[in-house]
Amino acid sequence: MNFVQFLAILRARYKLALAVLVATLVPALLLSLLMPKSYTASASVVVDSSKPDPLAAVLYAGGMNPSLVATQIDVIQSDRVAFKVARNLRLTESPQIREQWRNATGGEGSIELWLSTVFQKSLEVKPSRESNVIAISYKAPDPKFAAALANAFVQAYLETNIEMRVEPARLYSSFFEQRAKEARDNLESAQSKLSEFQRDKGIVATEERLDVENARLNELSSQYVGLQSLASDSVSRQAAARGATADRMQEVLNNPLIAGLKADQARLEARLQELTSKLGDRNPQVIEARANLAELKTKIEAETAKVASSLGIANNINQQRAGEIKAQLEAQRNKVLQMKAARDDGAVLVRDVENAQRTYDQIMARLNQATMESLATQSNVAVLSQAVPPVDPTSPKPLLNMVIALFSGTLLAVVVVVAFEMMDRRVRSADDIAQAVALPIIGVLPSPQARRLFGKATTANLMQQRLLGQAPGKSA
Repeated sequence: MNFVQFLAILRARYKLALAVLVATLVPALLLSLLMPKSYTASASVVVDSSKPDPLAAVLYAGGMNPSLVATQIDVIQSDRVAFKVARNLRLTESPQIREQWRNATGGEGSIELWLSTVFQKSLEVKPSRESNVIAISYKAPDPKFAAALANAFVQAYLETNIEMRVEPARLYSSFFEQRAKEARDNLESAQSKLSEFQRDKGIVATEERLDVENARLNELSSQYVGLQSLASDSVSRQAAARGATADRMQEVLNNPLIAGLKADQARLEARLQELTSKLGDRNPQVIEARANLAELKTKIEAETAKVASSLGIANNINQQRAGEIKAQLEAQRNKVLQMKAARDDGAVLVRDVENAQRTYDQIMARLNQATMESLATQSNVAVLSQAVPPVDPTSPKPLLNMVIALFSGTLLAVVVVVAFEMMDRRVRSADDIAQAVALPIIGVLPSPQARRLFGKATTANLMQQRLLGQAPGKSA
């Protein structure tokens, strides 16, 4: 089918096409006039992705974040926000709303869920193309109700956004509060063990006392070394005093009594020698002088023995003092070792206290932060514009509806005309005859009374009439 045939079909069945077109336009016009008016109120919010968090001191992801905006749109359209709208507006308490719910569901199910379904049918949430602005629109027969619902969704969304940030912080706060109690109990237990240990060991200042005891140990060690040297010297002197060289010992030589006796001995020996040379060995004076000299030697030997015995006493004293100092040194060494062991045990307890204190401080810091976050009343969402009652309805739109109906009716009329033509095919032009008989057309003699396209004869038809004359009859 070519375009000429198509025009011929339309010309032949124009009444049917007009009927279909009118049947399309009239209902569209009636619906546009009778359809109840609906008003759409819009509010907008902005998701500030660069707003700093005053508690965590971090930045949200900057720039355009499609996933963030898409998530916020899903939150706005969620049942949680719709439930909050119903609760904030107290719609569940309205007798009319409850009556509508009973009529719609038969009283089954939740009225909040039914309201959420109703809200979502009239709610429209659209993101801005190149920004973080989200438009929230609500469509209703009453412009004031539409504006109230749009603003209610904005307010419910803001509250839900804050709750979604606060609820995890509250859970964390409860968790850290329990951990803080356990950490405090552990800290008190560690401190109690440390205090009991210090009380049992008598430790007040472990390091200072240990320094004093170490100094005491060093002093005893020095004394013991000195006494050992002195005792060794006294043993050597005592051994020398017991030998043949006792009279040449320094203590003997330095003794004034022995020195005086030796001086008397020297004088007496000189006198004895002089008397012997003069009087002979048997002279009474010589015998007396010998007796006096022997007595003097006996005294010297006795004094020397006394000095030697005093060296033995000094040696015994030195040995005894060295033993005492050694015992004190061993006792002091054991005491220092015990104090070092106690210090090590105390250091373990002190570390336990420090670790428990550090853990408790960290948990308390997290607890304070979580508590502050749970009390937050701000979010990164702000209201950009409030919804106001619209003046003009958004539907129906008679002009747009008639344009759509005209286009649809024209298309439908063409389809109907072509369908009817296919069911009842007729010869409308010379091309139809050529296709039917499969022979070429030599000429066409149209009748002067032939049906004209839109009431006017075409130039081609007039030319054919002048050239070929009149055909014997009109086409079937």
